[in-house]
Amino acid sequence: MRRWLGALALAGTVVLGGCLPAHGGDGDLTDDWPALREPQLFVPAAGACLPRISVVAQASTYDTVDCSRPHLAEAIHVGSFVANEVTDDTRPEPGSPALRTARGECDLRVREVLGGDWRSARLTLNIAVPSTSAWRAGARWFRCDLSETDSIDNTRPVNRVGSLRGALLGDSPLAHRCFDPKLIGGNLNYMAPVLCTEPHRAEFVGVYVEKDMSWAAFSKANAQVHRRCMSLIAAFAAVPNNNELPYRAGSIFYPPSQREWEEGDRGVRCFLWSDDRKLTRSMRDAGPKGLPAI
Repeated sequence: MRRWLGALALAGTVVLGGCLPAHGGDGDLTDDWPALREPQLFVPAAGACLPRISVVAQASTYDTVDCSRPHLAEAIHVGSFVANEVTDDTRPEPGSPALRTARGECDLRVREVLGGDWRSARLTLNIAVPSTSAWRAGARWFRCDLSETDSIDNTRPVNRVGSLRGALLGDSPLAHRCFDPKLIGGNLNYMAPVLCTEPHRAEFVGVYVEKDMSWAAFSKANAQVHRRCMSLIAAFAAVPNNNELPYRAGSIFYPPSQREWEEGDRGVRCFLWSDDRKLTRSMRDAGPKGLPAI
């Protein structure tokens, strides 16, 4: 015990000796300290892969993983809210101009990274924002998180391995193609993906961007959505968009969710629907003979 106390006393002697002005200073300890740095606000990294989904990102729970390991999302882009669209006290919420602008920027950046429209594949886009306290402290960033999903009907993110950069270039396994819709009582239950060479009744033809309107108004605009999708079907199949088109095919469409709509997503996914015959090839550029009016 005495030996331990002696070691502490010796250490104390060394520390006290270190207080002597050995470098020829003026002896004034108050003017030799470096200036303190300004506190840095937390900003998440772009290009990082994430082990969990979060609509609010904060330093205390921030975590990333190597993209070669299983992860639920990839931070494709980190941008800044437009200054004149936000206030100091209130973080942007769904339906706000600021969040719609951010969503548009996310769509653009994600398209550049993927090599195509994320809506044309088993992917979902989420926007993460600072915590309320970080916002009040001056944080003005938003993060665009992209995730792989199980199917067009089950849009919950699933674990994947590997970055999504360039994922829609070439013959991507994520891309929507042909489906065999499953109906219950005349209503669509789910879309089972199949090879286009297998018997099927539906095929993805593209995405159109709906005009700006309220969610309530859009929910009542099925006839308008059907017409827009039929135009895409005609262009996809290389058939005339005339009064014979309904005798060639119908449409199935998947709109954004209400949350996505209020954030600014106006992309509607459109599918060619063949209710009177099974198809065994893609209808892309099929022409009037490949997709005859019946």
